[in-house]
Amino acid sequence: MSKKITPTTLHTAKSKKKCCRKSMRCTSCPVVLHRLRKIDADEFTNKQFSKALKKARAA
Repeated sequence: MSKKITPTTLHTAKSKKKCCRKSMRCTSCPVVLHRLRKIDADEFTNKQFSKALKKARAA
């Protein structure tokens, strides 16, 4: 089961309880969601959002 995070679903996305801290973080990691919300990624286009998501997932 994979979660698809988009700019429209970012605001209502649920995070996991604990961070996984792997080299490439998962999309439901609380750290990734915090980083995306911090830069207001919900107002980005799909192309901008995918680049921001890639940067946020990099550990």
